[in-house]
Amino acid sequence: MDSCRSCAAPLALPFLQLGSQPLSNAYLRPAQLARMEPTYPLDVYLCAACSLVQLAEFETAAHIFDDDYAYFSSFSESWLAHSRAFTELAIARFGLDARSFVVEVASNDGYLLQYFQRAGIPVLGIEPARSVADAALAKGIPTDVEFFTTEYARRMPRRADLLIGNNVLAHNPNLNDFVGGIAGGLAPQGVATFEFPHVMRMMAGNQFDTIYHEHFCYLSLQAVVAAFGRHGLVVFDVEELPTHGGSLRVYAQLAATGRHPVSPRVAAVHELERAAGLHLPATYAKFGASVAGTKRDLLSLLIELKRSGKRIVGYGAPAKGNTLLNYCGVRTDFIDYTVDRNPHKQGRFLPGSHIPIHAPERLWADRPDYVLILPWNLKTEIASSLAGIAAWGGRFITPIPAPEILG
Repeated sequence: MDSCRSCAAPLALPFLQLGSQPLSNAYLRPAQLARMEPTYPLDVYLCAACSLVQLAEFETAAHIFDDDYAYFSSFSESWLAHSRAFTELAIARFGLDARSFVVEVASNDGYLLQYFQRAGIPVLGIEPARSVADAALAKGIPTDVEFFTTEYARRMPRRADLLIGNNVLAHNPNLNDFVGGIAGGLAPQGVATFEFPHVMRMMAGNQFDTIYHEHFCYLSLQAVVAAFGRHGLVVFDVEELPTHGGSLRVYAQLAATGRHPVSPRVAAVHELERAAGLHLPATYAKFGASVAGTKRDLLSLLIELKRSGKRIVGYGAPAKGNTLLNYCGVRTDFIDYTVDRNPHKQGRFLPGSHIPIHAPERLWADRPDYVLILPWNLKTEIASSLAGIAAWGGRFITPIPAPEILG
């Protein structure tokens, strides 16, 4: 990769290399197990000019988010609660009502827009993956099955009073075209809100498993402000969120016509990033060393447990889990299988590791000694729902920020 996808500055060598890996959401059907599985280098670069952390593009977004895409947002109760709370906040803060128009980019299965719709506010979802878009349409949520681009924004039926994008900025290899669409899709005094995992928190929490090919960028506030500014957008507020191991929610408006004053929280988060050294290459090199240490620690723990005759299974089949397992070389010699609530994943196999995915009921039939929680950001929700495994002495393992057996 030669140049930054945001500002086009030249890039140096990658600061982190996680090996050659398959696409993390490319779950396999049984008939695919005997076929060659494509893998691509998972190398991470830093732009010294605008501080954007990024990957090279090996597969098009159209191939990644195809009609077989299996990530459905509504299977997480905590994420639904987060979305409902945001809806209430946005309606109150921006005075949204039946005359408003709310648009969500990457609207998935309608997990968020359903709450605006229940409040009587007109909505439109934009979702490129047919599998999840159909679920939204079945709920009665208007959804265009398309990628959001500058060209699409020109065709929107009306400009958005609120344009939402949760965990989508990172998924766009053509960042400038996407941000140009945001500017083009906003009403003159409209507001855009975007949530994304904060690269500062990712490194502080050693969350390297959130790096995978579907995430083309890893974002800081300074990188987002620079990208938005190029297209006439100004960030006027920012919130720190606990979701996904630590995220930011930014609020942006058109610089020429927006009416909201810039909150002091913007300067405060900028200062946090500077204090964390996000402008220094040495910070990223230190993160790379921490990642290698976590791999060794996880393998040591799993080897010790297997040598003592313990049976280990997984919980969840998230994309982040596939980065973790494939980087560490963990397969069915360590993890017998994993379970997931999403029926679209059950009966398939994890990419790379080929670990089978079953329904959660399998845990109660097999009574494993240890359950490795792959979506560690939901460990409280998961451990609570599976507290009954203590009846047979079962225990949980979390891999991030460091491998730990929960008490």
